Amino acid sequence: MRVRRVPLRKCVACQQGKPKKELIRIVRTPQSEVLIDITGKKSGRGAYLCGQVSCFTLAKKSRALDRALKVPVGDDVYDTLAQEFIRVEDEFRAYQAALPDEEEEGEVTG
Repeated sequence: MRVRRVPLRKCVACQQGKPKKELIRIVRTPQSEVLIDITGKKSGRGAYLCGQVSCFTLAKKSRALDRALKVPVGDDVYDTLAQEFIRVEDEFRAYQAALPDEEEEGEVTG
């Protein structure tokens, strides 16, 4: 059986490479809105952050989202994202837990 590659992405704040499922995606939609995308499937340009508030504050301080999304992100948008980020953190953890674990699917017990 062929082993499936796990897609890796880099946190724009701490620059740590992690599996895509462990990161929260911030997306700039075609309508130029900046939103948090829990599912990782919304269309638009995305940037990834670790699920930690410290990484979000570092991204805000260094304006990392501005560079990654290639659009100036205003302070009001950062404030809105900060509130959503804290609210979404628990929802993101629940979403991660609900995803099937691909490693377990390929194992054969015997």
